[in-house]
Amino acid sequence: MAPDAPVVRKSRPGQPGSQSALRQLNRTRITEALASGGPATQAELSRITGLSTATVSNIVKSMLGDGLVTVEPTTSSGRRAVSVALDGHGAIAVGIDFGRTHVRVVLATVGHQIVAEDSVRLPLGHHAEEGIAAAAELLERLLAQANVSRRSIVGAGAGIPGPIDSRSGTVVQGAILPEWVGINLLDRLEEALDLPVFADNDSNLGALAQVTWGPHAAVSNLMFLKIGSGIGSGLILNGAPYYGHVGVTGEIGHATINEHGHVCRCGNRGCLETVASTAIMIELLSRGAPRPVGVGEIVERALAGDAATLRVVEDAGLAVGRAIGNVANLINPEVIVVGGPLAGLGELLLAPIRRGLLRHAVPLVGETTVLVMSSMGDRAEVLGAASLVFQQHGIRRS
Repeated sequence: MAPDAPVVRKSRPGQPGSQSALRQLNRTRITEALASGGPATQAELSRITGLSTATVSNIVKSMLGDGLVTVEPTTSSGRRAVSVALDGHGAIAVGIDFGRTHVRVVLATVGHQIVAEDSVRLPLGHHAEEGIAAAAELLERLLAQANVSRRSIVGAGAGIPGPIDSRSGTVVQGAILPEWVGINLLDRLEEALDLPVFADNDSNLGALAQVTWGPHAAVSNLMFLKIGSGIGSGLILNGAPYYGHVGVTGEIGHATINEHGHVCRCGNRGCLETVASTAIMIELLSRGAPRPVGVGEIVERALAGDAATLRVVEDAGLAVGRAIGNVANLINPEVIVVGGPLAGLGELLLAPIRRGLLRHAVPLVGETTVLVMSSMGDRAEVLGAASLVFQQHGIRRS
């Protein structure tokens, strides 16, 4: 994966010029130097980073105490020296997934080991301040439970279900969280977490997870499709995440399926989301019911063979297949991975999607595109968020 893929701008915690911000910046410089160049002596780190040998020595000592690096004696130019190497099991990334009614946080190592993970419910229509505060509180609780030092964290990755302007880090119109539109996600998160933050659309993170945590590491052209309250997609093209001009890509949920259909939240008519999202499924299956049907119930009823539920799933799948057929004609992906809360449906959802894909894609494209369900359930986005941190630091899996 390309470590310098343009997600959104990267910034640092703390007030500019403060001692804490400077120490964190210097530590990150050394981390990135070791990640990209491998083990190095302290003198070499001084030359690479431009930091004084005394500063490097102090930071290495601090990182050694935090379990971020290992050291061993070596020789350099005939003199005794100390070789410093990044300890992949000590560097921790925070992954955060903000959803319509939840926030999930994970602590993960470079070696793709989950150190701690948990999620909490959020009220429908919550504001950004509430979601970010919940994430910060959950992070502190996980750090305490796992006995992880804050100084071992190299950064936090965060995803939201909606587009982010890569030029500014601002949430733009079209997000499933309309209350978040207009906020600068990076600034708010960095202030709350006091960590370097990298942010992206959750579907992009889901795609990244498939080629880092999932079984598709060797796939160069992949599409991740998340079907939930909204429908979005993330693209891996030629081995790297694709972001387009301003970072707003993969908005397949707003592909027009029926120009005379219902008005979508984006302002257009007949978007895919108005016929195939879990929100519309819930609306259709809750008519006449004493209470709204939950997404989990949709999966249970479909697996149990309920005729009405199977029809709704079938119609949604065919519409999704039509939309991804057009995308497949354009980019010719090797694999399309379907994720989101309906993953438990398996072939009940994949079969109509596949039929729609084959009907609307060029025959050769449709026949050679592998369509699979994500093996990560509802964790793909948060795992991708953790991978984003290591990717942006140039740290590869150990």
